[in-house]
Amino acid sequence: MTVRSRRHSWIAGAAVLALAGVPWLTAHAQSISARGLHAPVTLTRDSAGIVHIEAQNEHDLFFAQGYSAARDRLFQLELWRRQATGTMAETLGPRWVARDRAARLMTYRGDMDTELAHYHPRGKAIIEAFVAGVNAWVDRVRADASLMPPDLAALGITPGHWTPAVVVSRHNALASNASDEAGLARAVRMLGSDAVKRRRRFEPGNVRLALDSAVAQLVATVTDARLLADYSGSRSAPSFRADELAASWRRPSAAPADSTARLETDRWESNNWVISGARTASGKPIVANDPHRAISLPSLRYLVHLKAPGWDVIGGGEPGIPGVAIGHNQHGAWGLTICGIDSEDLYVYQLDAANRAYRYRGGFEPLRVLADTVRVNGGGAVPVSLPYTRHGPVLYVDSVRHVAVALRAGWLEPGGAPYLASLRLDQATNWTEARAALTYARMPALNWIWGDTSGTIGWQTAGVAPVRRNWEGLMPVPGDGRFEWDGLLPIAQLPHETNPARGYVGTANAFNVPTTYAHFEALARSWSDPFRHDRLQQVLDTTRNATAASSGALQHDAYALAAERLVPLLDRVTFPTPLAKAARDTLLAWNRVLDAESRGAAIFVAWERRLASHTAALVVPPAARPLLRTVPLSRVVELLTRPDSLLGDRPEGARNDILVRAFSETIDDLRQRFGDDLRGWRYGDARFHHARIAHPLDALVSDSLKRLLSPGPAPRGGYANTLLATSNADNQNHGASLRVVMDVADWDAALVTNTPGQSGDPRSPFYANLFPSWAQNRFLPLPYSPAAVKRQTAEVVVLTP
Repeated sequence: MTVRSRRHSWIAGAAVLALAGVPWLTAHAQSISARGLHAPVTLTRDSAGIVHIEAQNEHDLFFAQGYSAARDRLFQLELWRRQATGTMAETLGPRWVARDRAARLMTYRGDMDTELAHYHPRGKAIIEAFVAGVNAWVDRVRADASLMPPDLAALGITPGHWTPAVVVSRHNALASNASDEAGLARAVRMLGSDAVKRRRRFEPGNVRLALDSAVAQLVATVTDARLLADYSGSRSAPSFRADELAASWRRPSAAPADSTARLETDRWESNNWVISGARTASGKPIVANDPHRAISLPSLRYLVHLKAPGWDVIGGGEPGIPGVAIGHNQHGAWGLTICGIDSEDLYVYQLDAANRAYRYRGGFEPLRVLADTVRVNGGGAVPVSLPYTRHGPVLYVDSVRHVAVALRAGWLEPGGAPYLASLRLDQATNWTEARAALTYARMPALNWIWGDTSGTIGWQTAGVAPVRRNWEGLMPVPGDGRFEWDGLLPIAQLPHETNPARGYVGTANAFNVPTTYAHFEALARSWSDPFRHDRLQQVLDTTRNATAASSGALQHDAYALAAERLVPLLDRVTFPTPLAKAARDTLLAWNRVLDAESRGAAIFVAWERRLASHTAALVVPPAARPLLRTVPLSRVVELLTRPDSLLGDRPEGARNDILVRAFSETIDDLRQRFGDDLRGWRYGDARFHHARIAHPLDALVSDSLKRLLSPGPAPRGGYANTLLATSNADNQNHGASLRVVMDVADWDAALVTNTPGQSGDPRSPFYANLFPSWAQNRFLPLPYSPAAVKRQTAEVVVLTP
């Protein structure tokens, strides 16, 4: 019997029963032998499921981190490994070949020793130790089928060994803006530069949108789906089909081709702030961070405490990456948000008649083509070719018109693996050392904040910042040599502050760079709407005697700044029906807080959605709507509060029509959801704004497994433009993947949330145990000292050589 059939046989006999428990998840101390260790290591799991690792040397520390991550997240890590290496087809069949080829096309192909050394002086040894730990758990699972995660077994996937190349993979790189360039070029071609700038928001606003004729011809004939197929295929979450799943797991009505839905594009937004001790109750800085990513199962984040000689750091990161990306050591605390740096460019080439070379600086350069083979389950092997130009991987070739498009990406530069440079930051003892560590932090582009025991606070932007002397990087350009990066801006020259007079630093993905900054050519021009950032500043400007608890409350702040300007517009609008009038009066009296229990919040959010939709429909010409699908909310607010000619010849009349139509449709929407009784309307109802975290197999499995695999629904407040960022969808699909608040005066007072749990194995008691506290906006302790860890201990495992 093959490994695949053994797994399916096991699932068929115990699909639901197996979720009740697993032998290695126990509440008492146990000892496990792990080949590759040099000395015993203690793994203490606290009541939240966070693992505190204590080792006698650096190698064993990172070995144990890899072992612990694999023990908790093998389903997730194995899918990441196969995405990174382009090996999905070898277990799931021929429909995955194109995706596997795309993954290999985007593989980092530089010198691996140089790459590993970038992230830490002992980066190679650390990453190799981490990989050895992952593989030690993989070997144990392959030897004992009872330890196999049941969802991995249901897909018939046998886990394989990791290599350092998997750790430094770029498949999950957060970068911009290749996916927007062609669409923006089409919009400029159709409407003109000035018209696009009036409907989009670029900061600073003096952006040049010059479209080359060769690019204009390309975008006129090629869709984004064709142009970006390899780019998207190499990085999007996998979508499985029913015929790839064990029959005992499939819902009875599932057809073979039924598929799980792909996750919505990750928004990559976050909040962070550091408050000076002059404004805190403890007299020491407070650091708070809540990175917003896709809300997924298993969680994107994994909390861990790493302790060994030279290391004592706790916090969160991604489970496939050694170290801690967000957290604190005994000297300082740090957090991060995505920053506006454009690290991607699309280049358009004229090919020769044989489509084997591209024009560059008056001559032709040959394409560099690598030959590879994709192994296919049930189909042997498929040869694939991987073409490159001097700028990067070729995404598209039109062999008839002799045109090609390639990607230049900052994340394909050395040191471009996400978050790994945090290893250097994990050992920083002061702001000077932290800033030095951050000069290695190339991807993703981040606003880092810091606060330490000396009282110093700081902000440093870090990332791959290409210097473009003669174009903005917003649209594709010819690859003939006229548009080249003039190096990368040194990270120390990116925006930064130390101990600002205002007494705090706060970032929230909005445009926050001083107008006096000297290097805007290295930054992006598209930023998030300013509402979260403005609300953060509004609160912090008046903050005194701050505590960890007050910063935690601010992370859950659901005050909607946009409502301050939009709701008063209804004051002079009349409606014919008693229900509409009552709803309007409710909204006018509402406190502007998007509380889950609020009627006013339900009315406002439903209304704002329609205001945005109607405004976009009016100001974006019909032919351009596929290209400019939305208008930024900040621009919508401007147009509705200060109508201008974009709304037509009678701007105020058009605005009033939008207000009335949108509100009437809102009433119809909420009546359909909740009925005619206004008292029953509630924003956080399961029929409106809620959180249900769907397992990747949720759409395919039986109802009994859905209930076990996918927690929720739970009521949610907030939305995408409040500090409590819970997305604009009915079911929250983005938001705080992790929250942490750290008072430098007392490390044991740190607060944390994660969701839905530390473990990705549905049999584990730590699979979804954190979902209720996260959904109810409650924190858990993040114990750091030995005494605090001991008080919270739920399980102790000793790994022995």
